[in-house]
Amino acid sequence: MALAKIRVLIVDDMAETRETIRKLLQFESDVDVAGVAKSGREGIQLAQELDPDVVLMDINMPDMDGITATEEIRKKSPYIQIVILSVQGDQNYMRRAMLAGARDFLTKPPLGDELISAVRRAGEMAHMERAKNAKQQYSASPVSGTPMSMSAFAPASQGKIITIYSPKGGTGCTTIAVNLAIALHNEDTRTVLVDANLQFGDVAVFVNEQGKNTILELAPRVDELEPDMVEEILIKHDASGVRILAAPQRPEMAEQVSAEQFTRVLQFLQRMYSYVVVDTSSNLTDVILSIFDISHVIVLVTTQEIPAIKNARLFLDLLHTIGISKEHIVFAMNRYDKRIAITPERVGENLKHDVLVSIPLDEKAVVTAVNRGVPFMLDNKSQPAGRGIFSLAEAVRARLNVLEAESDAAVKH
Repeated sequence: MALAKIRVLIVDDMAETRETIRKLLQFESDVDVAGVAKSGREGIQLAQELDPDVVLMDINMPDMDGITATEEIRKKSPYIQIVILSVQGDQNYMRRAMLAGARDFLTKPPLGDELISAVRRAGEMAHMERAKNAKQQYSASPVSGTPMSMSAFAPASQGKIITIYSPKGGTGCTTIAVNLAIALHNEDTRTVLVDANLQFGDVAVFVNEQGKNTILELAPRVDELEPDMVEEILIKHDASGVRILAAPQRPEMAEQVSAEQFTRVLQFLQRMYSYVVVDTSSNLTDVILSIFDISHVIVLVTTQEIPAIKNARLFLDLLHTIGISKEHIVFAMNRYDKRIAITPERVGENLKHDVLVSIPLDEKAVVTAVNRGVPFMLDNKSQPAGRGIFSLAEAVRARLNVLEAESDAAVKH
């Protein structure tokens, strides 16, 4: 089944800008420019009449600024996603835009690829929000003569996406992702491990399963995915029971997988597995950013090294900017060495975000496991690193439970 087109409303007081943006979007088969507005007030009116998925909103207009217009549109139609356009790449403007409910912030004039990627990310979020809203309304309405199965619509029926990320390379994300997936997996909570480091992914190597099927077998077929087909393509790691979706085998193949394809594969896996654990690269590609948008929990990994801590602080600031709540972050310190004065507590205080889990330095167990292709959670889980992974698994489960309870409470009210 083909995806619905992303309906876009362009709001800008400059005719030249409106026409430039329209031309940038007109050749995209999945995008439809539903209308244009010359002012903030007209933008609010057309947003109600046209009901677009995405509004591209200029920030400086004579009658009403884009931030005020954004607030008004989001109040009436919270599923509409706003992308702010401004000639000023000012942090203060960006912060105000995000607080007003904007989904993204681009500097004018936007580059074609940058604009199209932002529209697609926002459009996907709009479609998800619309679907969620429709399901809640349907489940809340009585249907005479037919008992309604709430489990068909309950969030608990969907698996949880847990993304492992560090803005600094070499902090051990793949080690954590592989072993966390094994710790979370059991008969009741089946787990799939996905490698989103599309250029240089190592998940398959860590479990000695390289050279088999990869994401390239699924991405081109996102419109026709079926559980049996997906199960056949996933790598079956017999020793742990975890299923694995590996990265392409050569770096140049990464370009064959789009952000939209990748997120749709993850969303399909949610229907099959209780946990979808995603390993990532440190580069903020379109694929990685789109994964953040649909993740239930992001495990942010740092070490005691100053560059890793500095990058973690920048990433936490970025999350605020793009509108992802810190409640979705489980902050973890990997390779923690008590002999070093930089403690998890000090890092948490400095970054104003508690480090919930510290995974002890355990070089012998970790390096041996990687070189053997046998994760330490299989045969060495009682060692310090193994105990750290168990603590991380419990922290992730606890955070998911809190978020789910908050979501249920919000729906009831």
